[in-house]
Amino acid sequence: MAGVLAGLRRVYLIIYNWIVFFGWFQVFYLGVKTLIESGYEHVYDAVEKPLLFAQTAAFLEILHSLVGLVRSPISATLPQISSRLYVTWGILWSFPEVRTHILVSSLAISWSITEIIRYSFFGTKEAFGSAPSWLLWLRYSTFLLLYPTGITSEVGLIYNALPYMKESGKYAVRMPNKWNFSFDYYYAALVCLAIYVPGCPHLYRYMLGQRKKALSKSKKE
Repeated sequence: MAGVLAGLRRVYLIIYNWIVFFGWFQVFYLGVKTLIESGYEHVYDAVEKPLLFAQTAAFLEILHSLVGLVRSPISATLPQISSRLYVTWGILWSFPEVRTHILVSSLAISWSITEIIRYSFFGTKEAFGSAPSWLLWLRYSTFLLLYPTGITSEVGLIYNALPYMKESGKYAVRMPNKWNFSFDYYYAALVCLAIYVPGCPHLYRYMLGQRKKALSKSKKE
């Protein structure tokens, strides 16, 4: 029975990783193509569908971590996936005014390159038991540049959306109401920005530790 479950887990993770890989490959291809041919103002429109699909599919990684399907700790998985979902749906999808900003291009390219490498690494590892050394190096090295560019783009887009949040009052809950509860999306966004300050360096240090561990292990093998 254990062998059957292990086999099902492996098949599921292979399918999951390669499907999401394909989504991110579309984001990269369409994003770069549109950036070159039409300019950064049109990048979001070109990548919207695969971006929403691929990034939303990442929510399953939180569940994978919770149920022990993968080894990734929930403490690292949850903040990273949550922040990306927030930017994807809570900023870009919710506030069309920021979609033509140049930071959308840097965001899409940073995210897509990172995820193309990551999902192909895990997809190959699940399918064949291991991944090529060059792919392992890319998996644990490209974040050195792409994490700062991605985070800068996320923070910049949240910041640029603030005036539109305040002006529109979108997602705000005003008093009085039957729940006796109020919520202001604008101030929630400010809290999110404040969380980025200590959160990003912590996650970056965690990834540096993972890089050191993974590359030193590969040398021994």
